[in-house]
Amino acid sequence: WLIVILYASSLLLLMLILISLSFPPISEIYQAIYNSNIEMPTGKIESNVKQYTVRLLGKLKSLEEFRDITVSRTISGSSIKLSDIAEVVDGITEQTNLNKINGKNSIGIIIQKQTDANTVDVCKRVKEQLRLLENQYSDYQLKFDIASDNSTYTLDSANAVMEDLGFAILLVAFVMFIFLHSIRNSFIVLISIPASIISVFIAMYILNFSLNLLTLMALSLLIGILVDDSIVVLENIYRHLEMGKNKHKAALDGRNEISFTAVAITMVDVVVFLPLSLVSGMIGNMLREFSLVIVFATLMSLFVSFTVTPLLASRFGKIQDYTKKSIIGRFSVWVETTYKKIVRYYERILQWSLNHRKTVYLTVTILILISFSLVGMGLVGTAFMNDGDQGEFIVKLEGEPQNTLYQTTQLTQKVENLLLKKPEVVKVYSNIGYSSSDFGTGSGVNNKSEITVNLVSIKQRSISVSEFTAMIKKEVQEIPGLKVSATPSSMMGNADDSPIQVLLRGPDITKLFEVGDSVMKVIKQISGTNDVKLSIDKSKPELQIKLDREKMEQLGFNVQQVGSTLSLALAGNTDLQYSEGDDDFDINVQLDQFNRKKIDDVRSLTFLNNQGKVVELKNFATITQSLGPNKLERYDRISSLTVKCSVYGRPVGTVGNEIKTAIKEKIHTPEITIDYKGQMERQADAFSSLFTAIAAALIFVYLVMVALYNSYLYPFVVLFSIPVAIIGALFALALSGESLTIFSMVGMIMLIGLVCKNAILIVDFANKFRDKGLAVREALIEAGKERLRPILMTTFSMIFGMLPIALASGASAESKNGLAWVIIGGLTSSLIFTLVLVPSVYMSMEKYKEKFKKIFSRKKQIIAIESND
Repeated sequence: WLIVILYASSLLLLMLILISLSFPPISEIYQAIYNSNIEMPTGKIESNVKQYTVRLLGKLKSLEEFRDITVSRTISGSSIKLSDIAEVVDGITEQTNLNKINGKNSIGIIIQKQTDANTVDVCKRVKEQLRLLENQYSDYQLKFDIASDNSTYTLDSANAVMEDLGFAILLVAFVMFIFLHSIRNSFIVLISIPASIISVFIAMYILNFSLNLLTLMALSLLIGILVDDSIVVLENIYRHLEMGKNKHKAALDGRNEISFTAVAITMVDVVVFLPLSLVSGMIGNMLREFSLVIVFATLMSLFVSFTVTPLLASRFGKIQDYTKKSIIGRFSVWVETTYKKIVRYYERILQWSLNHRKTVYLTVTILILISFSLVGMGLVGTAFMNDGDQGEFIVKLEGEPQNTLYQTTQLTQKVENLLLKKPEVVKVYSNIGYSSSDFGTGSGVNNKSEITVNLVSIKQRSISVSEFTAMIKKEVQEIPGLKVSATPSSMMGNADDSPIQVLLRGPDITKLFEVGDSVMKVIKQISGTNDVKLSIDKSKPELQIKLDREKMEQLGFNVQQVGSTLSLALAGNTDLQYSEGDDDFDINVQLDQFNRKKIDDVRSLTFLNNQGKVVELKNFATITQSLGPNKLERYDRISSLTVKCSVYGRPVGTVGNEIKTAIKEKIHTPEITIDYKGQMERQADAFSSLFTAIAAALIFVYLVMVALYNSYLYPFVVLFSIPVAIIGALFALALSGESLTIFSMVGMIMLIGLVCKNAILIVDFANKFRDKGLAVREALIEAGKERLRPILMTTFSMIFGMLPIALASGASAESKNGLAWVIIGGLTSSLIFTLVLVPSVYMSMEKYKEKFKKIFSRKKQIIAIESND
């Protein structure tokens, strides 16, 4: 019996070996399926009366027909069916990612708007369609839960600007009442605000401008500007009323006398903001509507001050003698008494300044140098724009490279549970097996996931989104087996737009990685950097197949044949389709999961050569394990690598400049080109465009005033009011902790027009007093005293109009705070220094003008004498 058993076992083993050797390789199986599942036209037949098209109906109609496909024959001649060697099932595609919302399985849908579409409008219509779908499929209990909605932050920002706008109007009205101490006079000035803004809406409608964050911000900044012209006109009208003229005569004479000055200060604003609308690039697209709205509103305020303000003054204007019998009377008497003291005090300061002009110039120069040093010393940081608190951040998780989708799901669930325990968290949306940085590369990301976290409103929490993000990152890092990065949504221009990006380019990829590692070390030493990483992950495990080309040639194989067979066996092929009714389904031909789990499975893959022999891969190739990049990058057709990092706790621009300096000092690789992308590149482009706009604004302001004054000297005097505004602007940024951003730069540009107005008022009236016969010194003192009230009114109305924006804490407040503080600081320093600097410069210019006249007159006399001789 033992002999019989051994003989039978040997026979059975031999049969199994023979059968296994006759099993076809996967490439032959695929070809058999392809040959058995063809439907195609094959021509036509034609008789004397009819014509027929001939179509071959070779498509398989059922799974049984698939199973009965003969894929090969054994040595003995019997057929091998597909069902003998493969499992044919009607299944689903292999799951590559999962979506969860608040820990529950879901299906995620990402909806993106077109470039020229309105975000709020698109989101509104999408929500309407989702509600319709829920009602339509209510029997299936279909529910949509919005994980991220960009329109929410936009609407909150717009509402916050509207609140700031209303509050600014109240503060400006309060300032008007203090200086005019009359509800009637305050109403005459304030009517210019709605009259100008409503008129601007007409222009916005004609030009198809939307009521967005930037246009609303422009309107809120205009509150103080719109009353300037009306204040100047009304104040002059009341000066004529005090001369004893009737209301009608005073309104006409007061407007006509000040019309030249009003046109000058308005045109200064127009030519300051007009260059902003002509700036190209991204910054131009952002500020075009912003600047044009300000231009339209400023022109309308001039029109209102020439028409509506004199009209109302001629009907309702009245000189009132206030006594201490009423509360308003006592308040008005106190205001006037205080103002007269201020005028006397200012007169003494102005006289001293005119006597000590060199001291004034030296003081202003020192303060300007100190203010610029604030930026150089880092007390005023630089950034493209401040990060807004949108109440949303993204957590990116990465497990071990060998992790499966199931293992990544388990790790992600731990982070979800940690997040959902936080009272500040409203919603957690997880996308497992997905990474935005690897999207579109074709590489598997089973070991990665992204979590979008929504927080409660900023008013309902005591911690900012940046601080909360840093706290969560620290807690998640304690989970073993995970790499984590967390970034607020406001810091991400797209899904993986890190603020700091150092682009390396060169022909040698190995050298790129060496330099990339060195750059990472340098960046990590800079304070404020976070999540420093390479754009290409080198830790992806891979099997490298090295072919023995000599053996391949002897066995009758080529590289293309080997590559296509490997791809078919391991990745599958879905080129073939199976039709069932009106639906077509992909046919995926690949090795079973059991046969592609180990490295030996790859070594044992079989190939059919041109002689009909089956050969295993290990007979002509060597398989080794290694780590390789998950993708390759090229920039301008040159191999590239990007070092990315986030910034926390410090301005991005300041950190970026420190990184540039450190890399320049420590990295010396002439064969590798280093460029800076991300916010660093956008900031450089934006600042360059804005500096160009500032230069253009200064030139236009000067040329406009040359045309108005018909002089090259007096416009030059007016321009001296601009440098002193920079002193207060930079000091305000340093004291408020704000950075120098594109919006802060816009505030600097606004200051050019705002501070020039005060200088124009002084210079214009000084010229008028000189025309009446006063000397230069007396004319300057009288002009300063006469124009002090409108200067104080326009400056304080603008400062108080900016306070709600500077102190705002709602949605998008971060982008406006710096701009408002720049204007407040610049107006304050300009008010202090312009009142003494401009008269001093005026007097010095006149002094040098007289010297040059004497010199030229002497030369003329000498020439005349010589010619007579």
